[in-house]
Amino acid sequence: MEQLDKVDKNRLPRHIAIIMDGNGRWAQEKGQDRLFGHFHGVESVRNVVEGASEIGIEYLTLYTFSTENWDRPAYEVTGLMELLVDTIKNEVPVLNKNNIRLHVIGDFQMLPAIARNELRDAINETGRNTGLNLILALSYSSRWEVVNAVKNIAYDVKAGTVEPGAITQEIFQQYLTTVCFPDPELMIRTGGEFRVSNFLLYQIAYSELYFTEARWPDFRKENLVQAILDYQARERRFGKISAQLQQEEPVAH
Repeated sequence: MEQLDKVDKNRLPRHIAIIMDGNGRWAQEKGQDRLFGHFHGVESVRNVVEGASEIGIEYLTLYTFSTENWDRPAYEVTGLMELLVDTIKNEVPVLNKNNIRLHVIGDFQMLPAIARNELRDAINETGRNTGLNLILALSYSSRWEVVNAVKNIAYDVKAGTVEPGAITQEIFQQYLTTVCFPDPELMIRTGGEFRVSNFLLYQIAYSELYFTEARWPDFRKENLVQAILDYQARERRFGKISAQLQQEEPVAH
C-alpha cells in the first residue's frame, strides 16, 4: 500500500462504518448470479478487516444484512445466510490470529438458529481479543433500532426506573445497540450510490461521508487507505467555525 505512508497515524478515525454495496451488480456485470457477487464480497471483507487492523483502526462496522434485505428473493436470502454461517465458521481462527474481537448488532432473533449459534460461538471465542473490534450489522436498520430503544425506554418508564423528564441524549444512547461503541467518524459506501440506506442514522450525525464507485467485491485495503486520506484532508467542525477550531488548537512549546 504505497499510500499508507501518507496516513497520519495520530489522526485516524477511531471508528469506520462501511455500507458494502454493489455485490449483485458486480456479479450481473460479469454475467453471473447475484450470489456469485456475495461470495466474492467475502474476500473483500477479509482484506479490508485485515487492512483496518494493520492501520490501527479501533472499530469497524460492516452493514452485512439489513432488515429490508429479508424481502429479497428467498433463494438469495437463503444463500446469504448459508454464506454467513460458513464464513463465520472459517474466519474465527483468522480473527483470533489477528487479535480481532467480533460483535453483532441488529435483530438477532430474526436470524436462523444455526446462524445465531455460530455467531454466539464466534463472539465467545474472540471475546478476549484486544485489537480491532469488528462489528457486524445483521438484520439491522436504524429505524428498527430507534423504535426498539423507544420501546425499552417506555418499559422502564412504566416500571418506574426511568423518569421521562430525565431522559437525555446520553440516556437514550444507552438503549441503542451501539451503546458499547463510539460513533463512527467516517462512513464509507461502495457501489456508486449516494445514500445511507437506514444505516446508523443516529450515530452518523457528525460522520464524514465517503462514496466510491468501486463495487464491494473490488474494494481492498488500498481503497480503505484512500478513504482515510480523504477523511484526514477534511476539517471537522462539529457546528463550530474554522476560527474557533484554530483558537482551540494547543500551542506548541
